[in-house]
Amino acid sequence: MSGSSPDGAAAGTTRPRTSTRPRQELGRRLEAWLGRRLSGARLSGLEVPESNGMSSETVLFDLSWRDQAGEHQKGCAARLSPDPEAAPVFPVYDLSKQFRVMRLVAERSPVPVPDTLWDEPDPAPVGTPFFVMERVEGDVPPDVMPYPFGSWLSEAAPTDQRRLQDAAVRTLAAIHDAEVSADDVSFLELDERGDSALRRHVAHSASYYEWVVSDGARSPLIERAFAWLEEHWPAHEGGTRISWGDARIGNMMFRHFEPVAVLDWEMAATGPVEIDLGWMVYLHRFLDDIAVEAGLPGMPAFMRRDDVADTYEKARGRAPRDLDFYCLYAALRHAVVMSRVARRQVLFGEISMPEDPDDMIMHRASLEQMLEGSYWRRF
Repeated sequence: MSGSSPDGAAAGTTRPRTSTRPRQELGRRLEAWLGRRLSGARLSGLEVPESNGMSSETVLFDLSWRDQAGEHQKGCAARLSPDPEAAPVFPVYDLSKQFRVMRLVAERSPVPVPDTLWDEPDPAPVGTPFFVMERVEGDVPPDVMPYPFGSWLSEAAPTDQRRLQDAAVRTLAAIHDAEVSADDVSFLELDERGDSALRRHVAHSASYYEWVVSDGARSPLIERAFAWLEEHWPAHEGGTRISWGDARIGNMMFRHFEPVAVLDWEMAATGPVEIDLGWMVYLHRFLDDIAVEAGLPGMPAFMRRDDVADTYEKARGRAPRDLDFYCLYAALRHAVVMSRVARRQVLFGEISMPEDPDDMIMHRASLEQMLEGSYWRRF
């Protein structure tokens, strides 16, 4: 699930704790590791972005080294598995899988993915697995404060907002159009049982939910949503493609309202393209609902479901199907994430445990309205 995961907006305006790693020690160990790959490697300017995400940890730094051709410099970003002491959002973080899918998408599509430099699956060098990629400069729609609260995007002209929206959707279509075979993406297949990629995807989400509620505080609302999915299962699931997983504009970097980098692939899998479309549409609605509840105008004309579907159809020549199902599935998946994030906040003393487990779901009201069939009437 920064770029990063949607949990970055969990508290709307307050950022829950994300890591307990000492920055100076991390920088020293990372520099030593780089020095074994590049002569005279030096690391400087280490920083951690604060405006997005709190799942895998992102560390930005400048790298310099020398070789026979002279001195070199490169802006870099490292993605690290989260600190176990920070009660991670997800039970497993496969950094090598993220590295592989980024490299695969970069090789087989025109999608702007940062250059992947090194993958280190051994936790010994810095205390956790990580990989290093080239740093890309650009603007990211922030999670904290959420971009509909007032940001370079919400304050842009409507034509520029639409330009960014359409470009983001076309980029998503290009991910789905990546020229890959079943063997190429076999490492992205989920392990859960099921006779289709969608069945395995939903089963994976159900397994994640069981992990989250292992403390016994089960969510009647989330379980109602899983039952709703079974009752409304698509008659035709469509083809299986690479699913970015955390498909949202907060995981893209833009220059002049055009994407220059697609980030954060930790939720990548295989599945119907509508999984990503539902997530992209609903994750905007999630942030926009927060703004409206705070008394702000929000961005109601942005990322409207019909507009997104129309742009996607024009890009791929295929109309998305069953978006009611996939948008509710997105809201359900995000509800499980929110429930986990709330438990982290309880652990770190940032909030108290509510009596009703459903109150740990920040978008409880919208998920309830979606189950009732009333939510999308507003749009």
